[in-house]
Amino acid sequence: MAKLTQKQKILRHLQEIGDIRPVQAFFDYSIMRLAAIVFDLKDDGYDIETTILKSENKFGEPVRYAQYKLNK
Repeated sequence: MAKLTQKQKILRHLQEIGDIRPVQAFFDYSIMRLAAIVFDLKDDGYDIETTILKSENKFGEPVRYAQYKLNK
C-alpha cells in the first residue's frame, strides 16, 4: 500500500472523521502547516469552512486558532 501524502491524510480525516484543528493535525499526523494543506485543498475545489476559535494558552493569555470542516 502506498503512503498517503499529507494532503490525502487531511482530506481523509475531513471526509471520515470531521473537523480538524492544527494541534490535532500535529499530534495525529505530525503535520505542522495545516493551513497550507487546507489552502491547497480549497484550490483543488474542496469546500472547506474555516472557523476561528478563541482560547487561552498555559499563561492565561488569549489565543486564536482555526478549525476546518469539509462542507459536503
